[in-house]
Amino acid sequence: MAPPTDSQATVALVLGILSVICCPLVGPVAFFIGNAARARIQMSGATVGGGGMATAGMILGIFGTIFLVLVILYGIAVAVGVANALRPSG
Repeated sequence: MAPPTDSQATVALVLGILSVICCPLVGPVAFFIGNAARARIQMSGATVGGGGMATAGMILGIFGTIFLVLVILYGIAVAVGVANALRPSG
């Protein structure tokens, strides 16, 4: 019989998927929850499963966080470009 899956591993996976698909703001949350779930699963001595789900949630959280950083940098670049375009020359 397989051990029960850690609920935080499931949460990390769902948040990781959401961070990649539609909401990159939850990427860092998925990473930290996945990391905590992996540690809890390793410390449980194989009484709790879901290590793969926790790892997948962590990796997807990293991708979501990278996407979030890129969106923020793009927004800053656009704001600087608009500010330079609106500045009076002369």
